[in-house]
Amino acid sequence: MGQDYQQLVDRLAEKKTGELQDGVEVVIKPVPDRTESGVLDPRVLEVMMQQQQDSSPAAPFSLEAARAGMGWINTDLTTTDITTKDIMIPSAEQPIPARIYRPRTTEPLPAVVYFHGGGFFGGTLDPVEHPCRLLAERANVVVISIDYRLAPEHPFPAGLNDCFTAVTWVYEQAEALGINREHLAVAGDSAGGNLATVCALLDREQQTAMIQYQVLLYPVVNLAALPTDDFKWRLDAYEMNENRELLEGIVTALADTDGLLNRLYLQGTTDVQDPHVSPLFSDKLAGLPEALIITAEYDYLRLEGEAYGRKLARAGVKTKRIQYNGMDHAFIEKLGQYPQAEDCITEIANGLQNRFAVMKSDTNTIGG
Repeated sequence: MGQDYQQLVDRLAEKKTGELQDGVEVVIKPVPDRTESGVLDPRVLEVMMQQQQDSSPAAPFSLEAARAGMGWINTDLTTTDITTKDIMIPSAEQPIPARIYRPRTTEPLPAVVYFHGGGFFGGTLDPVEHPCRLLAERANVVVISIDYRLAPEHPFPAGLNDCFTAVTWVYEQAEALGINREHLAVAGDSAGGNLATVCALLDREQQTAMIQYQVLLYPVVNLAALPTDDFKWRLDAYEMNENRELLEGIVTALADTDGLLNRLYLQGTTDVQDPHVSPLFSDKLAGLPEALIITAEYDYLRLEGEAYGRKLARAGVKTKRIQYNGMDHAFIEKLGQYPQAEDCITEIANGLQNRFAVMKSDTNTIGG
């Protein structure tokens, strides 16, 4: 990293306001060092070209290889002391590993319960370690990252149960954890974004009223991959003015054409259109907490993220979507390499602070 990197971060930060689209505030962040549209970010292009050189002939799916290939070495960008503590959250089924990131302060802070991505069958706490640390610093919040159970060893709803149990435990143990339980958010990337918004659904359904904000980074919200009134996937929705063959490969990389993800995660336990699996199919989104949705321009999941935002807004949920042009899936893991990853953490921090500031103001007004 150097001056050039910081200049790119600064340019991304200049784009703060958006326009209302179907009830959603939409902010489009352009590639910071390209003037053209429909192009891949130069840093993504460099990574992709290197991966093509290093790639070996396609092999049959291997769970072990797929898990080993997840994650990316990234950078700790924090400049203050963020404490880290590994804990085990008690559960009726089995203890849930978690990692707590906290700024050094004795005052009660807001909290974010974070769920990593990995297709419900992979991922660990480590690839999102530095993003969680930076979020704790920039938002001045406690981040609790959850190492939920994975499929296929633990099919649905095991991982979801772990996530909601963790949210409940954090809420109930707020005083011991040094957090303000009235300012509790959930967040997650990819499959973790699914788990975050489904936890919000469960919270609303069970009338526990714990979650006040949800952050969904390129979330999986339609495992059925079926069209809805709000969604139909199509390749021509992606603008491609350079490297078309490469871009088409990037965009379609996550297409679950043979239903592998469903077989691993669901294993016949439930219908793929169940809202707890595919929340885009829920017709009861009213009352969910305010949402911030992050999408990447060249991500197969972008269109369903857009559709979910529209559906939330139509249900009366205040929703903002930030799209990073030129980016592909899972870019948050490239923290320190892609300036968009750092800007994304800053935007999430701003969203959290704004939400909880409004709540505090409302409480003070009610109180007199």
